[in-house]
Amino acid sequence: MISSISWLPKGAANPVPAVADPPSKEEIDEIVKSAAFDKSGQSDNEDGDEDMDDDASNEAGEVAQALEVADALGRTSNTANSGTSFDSITDGLRELDMENYDEEDDGIELFSTGFGDLYYPSNDMDPYLKDKSDDDSEEVEDMTINPTDAVLVCAHSGDEVSQLEVWIYEESNDGDSNMYVHHDIIISANPLCTEWLDCPLKGGEKGNFIAVGSMEPSIEIWDLDIIDEVQPCVVLGGIAERKEKKNKISVKYKKDSHKGPVLGLAWNKEYRNILASASADKRVKIWDVATGKCDITMEHHTDKVQAVAWNHHAPRVILSGSFDRSVVMKDGRVPEHSGYKWSVTADVESLAWDPHNQNLFVVSLEDGTVQGFDVRAAKSDATSELKPSFTLHAHDKAVCTVSYNPSAPNLLATGSEDKMVKLWDLSNNQPSCVASTNPKVGAIFSMSFSEDSPFLLAMGGSKGKLKVWDVLSDDRVHRRFGNYIKRKIPQSGS
Repeated sequence: MISSISWLPKGAANPVPAVADPPSKEEIDEIVKSAAFDKSGQSDNEDGDEDMDDDASNEAGEVAQALEVADALGRTSNTANSGTSFDSITDGLRELDMENYDEEDDGIELFSTGFGDLYYPSNDMDPYLKDKSDDDSEEVEDMTINPTDAVLVCAHSGDEVSQLEVWIYEESNDGDSNMYVHHDIIISANPLCTEWLDCPLKGGEKGNFIAVGSMEPSIEIWDLDIIDEVQPCVVLGGIAERKEKKNKISVKYKKDSHKGPVLGLAWNKEYRNILASASADKRVKIWDVATGKCDITMEHHTDKVQAVAWNHHAPRVILSGSFDRSVVMKDGRVPEHSGYKWSVTADVESLAWDPHNQNLFVVSLEDGTVQGFDVRAAKSDATSELKPSFTLHAHDKAVCTVSYNPSAPNLLATGSEDKMVKLWDLSNNQPSCVASTNPKVGAIFSMSFSEDSPFLLAMGGSKGKLKVWDVLSDDRVHRRFGNYIKRKIPQSGS
């Protein structure tokens, strides 16, 4: 399935991504160690001696295996040919001198005509190298990301592997678009959420990174400008040590780590080193990705926290939604303050701030409804019952994802487990459905409008397929919102 979709700003990606260096021995050891965490029966040591030298243990295992193979080889040899002993096989191999097989005798040219090998004064004259050069040029061209290309990242979970897929979407004037996977990144756990960020973690003015929350308590940050990378460049939190003894597993977490799956992420575009996370451990954390440390932990929910979002115009204000059927707004500068709380009718699936109005946000719920709220009502009396501005019965099943259009005010997209995507006009707090479609991707788990091409809507779901819908191709949408085609989203604080 596709659990999350993130668009990259055009021009953010390196035109020709670099290829990662082969992993070092230390990195390989770390990967093996991490994989070993998930294996059962790690320790059969009943006397509690947990200080056994791993290298010695591995060496003993290898020796035992070698002895078994040698023993089997000896039996097979004797059975097949009673006249041939194991020692004779060893003598035969020694005569072949396999260790020096690749060393050629002086004066002997293997695979030669005897008159010297044919050569060309330049590579351009060699037809074989010329063809290879053409192939290389085509490969470089295929891997080049043009500034006009739209790039998006999908979090994809399969039966055998989980990965991040980097897609290229090429727009064309004739409406015949082209979309393909540029490269992918193999990750160790099923991804649940992603968030793009440009904090320069490796120097320079800006970077091109994707943060990934998964079934693990850690948050991995990957460099999207590197191909064939095997390790994230930053890991926030996670498990420091995991032991199994007498059918019981004990886990030691890294300092300030989440202690459950990471369900939601939100990058702060104003304070570019700040990343917020929501977890099944009922906590909201605010991280400094530059230092890799957690600055703030908030525990204002009583059940799993499904989603977080920073206000576009007031970047210190954060919103969180939970399975405790509440939404809480807090100021990151005073995390100890209880904030403002709204009760909703079902478990929160997703939420989003209105990019055109700093006072408005919507929440989508497990019961198929979408509710809109105005924070100005909260300011009047913090102790009063905070009622929604509207309640929309949008879908027959859970509304897993919502996305505001960045260019057209009041245009909201909703995606549901009922496999439908719907577009709504929220004008005057009286929502009306403008258009709907079944994109044939299964239950809709993630959906997002592009910032650069604001009427392109990317959709992904349970079938693991990615679709991009140009919503202006629908006449009803074009008539209602077509006049916003060239409008830009207001900048923060304007």
